[in-house]
This record gives sequence, structure tokens and C-alpha cells, in this order.
Amino acid sequence: MSAEVTTRRESAVERGATALDNLGYRLQRLPLHLVIIIICAIWIVPTVGMVINSFRGLQDMSQSGWWTTLFPPHGFTLESYRQVLAIEGVAPSILYSVLITIPATVIQLTIATMGAYAFAWMRFPGRNLFFIVIVGLMVVPIQMTLIPVLQIFKVLHINGTIMAVWLAHSGYGLPFEVFLLRNYLGGLPREIFESAEVDGAGHSTRFLRIAVPMTIPAIASLTIFVFLGIWNDLLVALTFLGVSAYRPFTVVITGLVTSFGGGWQFLTAAAVLQMALPLAVFIFLQRYFVRGITSGSVKG
Repeated sequence: MSAEVTTRRESAVERGATALDNLGYRLQRLPLHLVIIIICAIWIVPTVGMVINSFRGLQDMSQSGWWTTLFPPHGFTLESYRQVLAIEGVAPSILYSVLITIPATVIQLTIATMGAYAFAWMRFPGRNLFFIVIVGLMVVPIQMTLIPVLQIFKVLHINGTIMAVWLAHSGYGLPFEVFLLRNYLGGLPREIFESAEVDGAGHSTRFLRIAVPMTIPAIASLTIFVFLGIWNDLLVALTFLGVSAYRPFTVVITGLVTSFGGGWQFLTAAAVLQMALPLAVFIFLQRYFVRGITSGSVKG
């Protein structure tokens, strides 16, 4: 009995020591958690205020802050959304944003994945030189290339079309995407590719059946960046579409407010509409986000 009692006492002492260690660990990390909470609040609170204001009327927004709507009477309304969608050109512009963003994203990621595989696993003359040039293109400001590219598109008679925006976004985004995916692909196990080569698999087979499936996390995380960049773009769309009928939602939003500040109440509803689809894409792909970006940054 005495041995059993002694064992129980020792177990109780160990549990108590473990609990104290856990408590001390949590207290040590408490300042870090507070800092993270404060930073998250700084980012989230303005967004919450914008979303709430999008469901308020003009009179309510003029008389009180958005936080007053959290308490009864709430006074929520969809009038701002109705007015925004009723403005000429807004509804088609959302469709054009989708038609621009999705194909441009697919084009970029397809070319970038193939190019990254070539730089990582194929041997050809000047490979390192070409890769250095591509990496160097990341530091070239987009503004320096707008006019020359615009002139080329005019010669090709594609200026003012959705294809022009596809090609422009692809050219501007590919250097970074090839660089990131090449680092990821270069870190994949060499033995797998060598075994496939011994079995007679060509580069197309190794690319489609080995490289692409193993690179899905990096491709998915990169899809978020590419999609957000194209969806929120204003400069490229405004430059290559101008007054074309295919203007995306970002260009149309800039015309909602007059030069005298009229129509400002539409901006919150328009901003919520603008961020709805990218937010859905991020939620759908967020499980790949950290894993893909972290792996691509350390491998190669």
C-alpha cells in the first residue's frame, strides 16, 4: 500500500509540475498573443466598419458611426447595393472582371509551371543565363513598359480587347511566378525523376504525372496571389482597355464618385462586391497557402 501511495503522490507532483510549466509557457507567450490580437484588430476593424456601412442608408452614415448599428434599432438596408447594381455598366463590368481574371490566371500559371519545370529539370544551353534574365525582369517597373507594349498591341490590332489584358498580365506576372515555382520544383526529390527517366518516361510524362501533382500546394498558393493581383488591378486594365466596353469592375468603380464627391455612399457597397469573389477564392485555397509559400521559399 505504501508503494502505491508513494506512486500516486509522485504522479500528482509530476502533474502539478507539468501544469505549472504549461502556465509559465502561456504567460511567457501572452505578450506575443496580445500583439498579434492588436495587429489583427487594426486590420479587421476598418473592414468590418466598411461592410456594416454598406448595409446602411445615406442618412444613417451621415449622422452616426458604423458601430451604432451594432445595437438596436439596426436599420440595415440593401439600398446601396441596389443602386450600385442599377448604375449603367456596373453589372457587365463584374462579368468582364471574371472573364479577364480567370483566363489570365490560368494562362500565367500554365506557362509559369512549364517554364519552372524546364529551368529545374531540363538541360539546355544558356539555361542559367535565361533564368537570371527572368529574375532580373522582376525589378523592371511596369510603368516603363506600358507605352511600348501599348504601341505593339495597336500594331497587332488587339488594343482595347480582353486578349490584350490577358497578354499584359501574363508578361508582367511570369518572372516572379517562374522564380517561385522553379525554387519549389528544384527542391523535389531527384530520385523520383531519375527513376521515371530510367523507366522511359519523357519530360512530358514527368511533368504531368510527377511535377504537377507534387507542386499543387505551391500552385494553389500562387493562384491566390495571381488572382488577387489581376482582380484588383486598375493600371493595366485602364491602360489597355481605356474607354472600351470591356472595362472591369475596378475601372468602373473609379467613376462612381463625381469630381465634387457625390456618390461616395456607393463606395462601401462597391468595395464589398469587389472583394467578395477574391475572398471566396482565398477561403477555398487557404489550406495550401502557408504550406505552398513556405516550401517554395526555402527549397532550390
